[in-house]
Amino acid sequence: MASISSNSTYNLNGGLWVRRAAAVPGNQCQHLVPKQSLLSQTFSVSTHAKRFFPIEESTRRIPRMNTDRCCAFGVEKTSSFSVGEKFQLDDVIEAQQFDRDTLNAIFEVAREMEKIEKNSPGSQILRGYLMATLFYEPSTRTRLSFESAMKRLGGEVLTTENAREFSSAAKGETLEDTIRTVEGYSDIIVMRHFESGAARRAAATASIPIINAGDGPGQHPTQALLDVYTIQREIGKLDGIKVGLVGDLANGRTVRSLAYLLSKYQDVKIYFVAPDVVKMKDDIKDYLTSKGVEWEESTDLMEVASKCDVVYQTRIQKERFGERIDLYEEARGKYIVDLDVLGMMQRHAIVMHPLPRLDEITVDVDMDPRAAYFRQAKNGLYIRMALLKLLLLGW
Repeated sequence: MASISSNSTYNLNGGLWVRRAAAVPGNQCQHLVPKQSLLSQTFSVSTHAKRFFPIEESTRRIPRMNTDRCCAFGVEKTSSFSVGEKFQLDDVIEAQQFDRDTLNAIFEVAREMEKIEKNSPGSQILRGYLMATLFYEPSTRTRLSFESAMKRLGGEVLTTENAREFSSAAKGETLEDTIRTVEGYSDIIVMRHFESGAARRAAATASIPIINAGDGPGQHPTQALLDVYTIQREIGKLDGIKVGLVGDLANGRTVRSLAYLLSKYQDVKIYFVAPDVVKMKDDIKDYLTSKGVEWEESTDLMEVASKCDVVYQTRIQKERFGERIDLYEEARGKYIVDLDVLGMMQRHAIVMHPLPRLDEITVDVDMDPRAAYFRQAKNGLYIRMALLKLLLLGW
């Protein structure tokens, strides 16, 4: 166990040394602290012993009704975290950071955020805090849901919608210099970037929390969190489910992050349904195999849909193909969720999509109660409210 000084805030969250401000009021000096990646362990800080220790998984299930769909869902409760305790993570960079215990606790906070959004529109939990959103790629749901989340909790927002074109990046400024500048104006940074690994670079530079809102074809951890939260609410469980990942699996950061999180649960089976040019990459397959997660590649969407609890459709991402438009056209339109596919699905199953969609889900599917993608997008608000609260205030 690593000891820590009594006047500093530490977290094991990334294999790098960064500066974190001391937690003692009035002490403005900074200390070098470890920032390690949490790929295999989540740690908590005991304010009494001043040491890191692994969090043990201890959960129980409580039934609860989903008011949006007629099915019950289970809630795994955890007592590992105390109110006011510091959140385990300094940043949210990748899905591997989260263990099952932490996921359950985040989902509890998200449900509290849902109550705040519906019943306490004037919440001032984050009054006095400023969030900066740096988006180097287009976004609608992610950027607006983060900004809505911050404002609904009483915080303020500094935003740049197209930082790649309308910021000093267009003049050649490095990402590191941008982060060092923006952290002087804000308390937390939410960043989307076109390069895989950019969020990790930003976190290594910043002394305030960084949230990865998507880094090229890399990861999208907050989308994965809201996806798992949605599955829990809609299906009623996370253990023992079958999930079909469909579409652009090579470039889709959402499906990569979701696969990492699904590996935390027992007896999960994942089906990969994708055109040859955008099949799931071997690193995800190897990771799932190492975690004992069963997976299978298929070219038959109908058959997979009949077996799955969740059909997770994604669009073919034209922007990832560069000049190879021929490959894009080869992949586009091969797998479409329509009424015929819906007819093969079980009554309790759901269709999810990270959005935006093009033509990979036909609009007539929208009216079926199993079409969960707009409820899924709404859940993103609650997950992001929870993350902002946890990163800035703790449990």
